[in-house]
Amino acid sequence: MTKPRIALYWCASCGGCEEAVLDMAEGLLRLTSSVDIVFWPAVMDTRYAELTDFPDGSIHASLINGAIQQEDHVHMARLLRRKSQFVIASGACAHLGGVIGLANLNRPEDILRRVYTGADTAVNPNGVIPGGSPDADISRPLKRVYPLDRIVAVDYYIPGCPPPPALIEKALTRLIENMPPDKGRVLAETQALCHFCPRKNSLPSGSLLISKFKRLHETCWDPSVCFLRQGLICLGPVTRGGCESRCISGNMPCRGCFGPLDAVTDQGGKALSFMAALMAADTEAQASAAVAAIPDIAGLCYRYSLAASVLEPIFSESS
Repeated sequence: MTKPRIALYWCASCGGCEEAVLDMAEGLLRLTSSVDIVFWPAVMDTRYAELTDFPDGSIHASLINGAIQQEDHVHMARLLRRKSQFVIASGACAHLGGVIGLANLNRPEDILRRVYTGADTAVNPNGVIPGGSPDADISRPLKRVYPLDRIVAVDYYIPGCPPPPALIEKALTRLIENMPPDKGRVLAETQALCHFCPRKNSLPSGSLLISKFKRLHETCWDPSVCFLRQGLICLGPVTRGGCESRCISGNMPCRGCFGPLDAVTDQGGKALSFMAALMAADTEAQASAAVAAIPDIAGLCYRYSLAASVLEPIFSESS
């Protein structure tokens, strides 16, 4: 009997999602005993031509991580969509654009110029920038960064930066065993991270008001007490649970990599609203002082979700 075929591919990403698959450890061995991994360029010596030779729909599931930032990302995403019965957006970058989506705050040409000629570590006396020549045979950057579902239809999402290996194994196992969840689902918890937080019992019984948001280097924080109670910003209230509280357990606040809850349209906007509700500010001056303590509001609230936010039309119009 022919095993179900699986493909894995990365677009614009750091490689952490590939590591997460390898971190399945024995789970990866269980997976490979029941499937045939036919395409995984990061790990296997597989060829593009082999992928194109597969009949359309003959791959059971493709796990795609990384944001869509270049022309070849679009091409590969569409090719894998055509070849696959199921497409899974794996990780925060494929799910919401991820950290890479913050590039939408700048023009692509400005980013390239900064990286190749303006960075302190750049040694480029001739000012050579990839794609500088119209005849250059390279994959050029798009005008903006997109999450995967802006380019192809996505059946499921596995959130996280990177996703916990257990979530990946569970998702693939369900598909292989023909027990697929309802399409369009984010395969994680439906409640906020705070519901699962090991520090949740340290929250005050009354309302919580913060006169000044502190940065981590400005204070010594108690590893057993809620970050918000200590004046440190934690996005657990506006972030989906299911991450195993990895950052919290490592004594670091949540930064939102699991994305918004099902009923939330814009995670960054929700984060701004929740932070405003915590401010102990009676005057505009006090509110301004509280906000001034946060040096990068966009990078904090939209760290993982800018490319999928309601701000998208602004980027499209300014491209």
